[in-house]
Amino acid sequence: MSCLQLPRVRRICNAVRVCLQAALALAAIGIAANCAALPAEPEVEYPTRTIRIIVASSTGTASDIFARSLASELAAFYGKRIIVENRPGAGGLIGNAHMSRANADGYTLGMVDVTRLITELMRDPPPYRALADVTGVTHVASITNVLAVTPSIVARNAGDFVHYARASDLNYASLGVGSASHLAGEIFTRALKINAVHVPYRMISDSFIEIALGRVHFAIYTLPSLLGPVREGRLRALAVMTPQRSPTLPNVPSIVEAGLPEAQVDTWSGIVVPKGTPRRLVEQLHGDIVRGLRKESLRELFQRQGAESMPESTPEGFSKMMQAEYVRYQAMIREGGIRPE
Repeated sequence: MSCLQLPRVRRICNAVRVCLQAALALAAIGIAANCAALPAEPEVEYPTRTIRIIVASSTGTASDIFARSLASELAAFYGKRIIVENRPGAGGLIGNAHMSRANADGYTLGMVDVTRLITELMRDPPPYRALADVTGVTHVASITNVLAVTPSIVARNAGDFVHYARASDLNYASLGVGSASHLAGEIFTRALKINAVHVPYRMISDSFIEIALGRVHFAIYTLPSLLGPVREGRLRALAVMTPQRSPTLPNVPSIVEAGLPEAQVDTWSGIVVPKGTPRRLVEQLHGDIVRGLRKESLRELFQRQGAESMPESTPEGFSKMMQAEYVRYQAMIREGGIRPE
């Protein structure tokens, strides 16, 4: 090729390059326009089938009562079945371990309490990760505990009972080693220097029978759990384990009134989902549960059970609260050397 032909070749190449660039630009504009014209993929409707709420305790416990109350509200709102599935046993291990293994699809919820944290802390190796395996949805209720005794005991108030207990060989019931009721009993007996034998039960109803018959002497259970037996006279309530009296049992003094503030202990319940549940479902469930908690009917139902609903809770706030409780009970279990039997 001669030198005279080179400028002409360069002009042709430049012209081809400009045409190609223009064609690519037009193609990109066309693709973008077509993508913009396509409708966004719609989110899958939720829920489309039955939702389960796992409760790691038996029927009649506080967590069970709250789970059933919320299940009724959600079923009416969603128009879907909401099943409460009780999986008691081993101080909450069975139900909590099942919750940790559940699918993270929004169709398995857990109504949990402090037992979820305690059970992990007491076992080596841990059977599940109490906080890492789940995402907090909302704090549902703050719950009053009650010191209840067998009616055959002569003590009529908490102060007299402590004196009686120090001079007697007593035992106390719980819902299993490492359960919230076990730790409440430990707090009470250690704080007041009472020697009492721990007697664990799988079903709370079984422990009620034993206490009523006098074969077991006392228990510290949540007020919702004890309300029926106390009102029926099968158990005698000596104190609520909080600074103030409960409007549900207005004639029962507080443990502070009894001059035993060191024995205070309350508990809580809340909803979690398996870790990995889509954030949009966590937020939807939170909003729908809070909607129910804000209803006057549900608030009054909780109050009648001796609990306070927590409609202002957030997923983040509930998770932080569980973390603080984890640290608190971790120290208590280590100091007390509490281990499964």
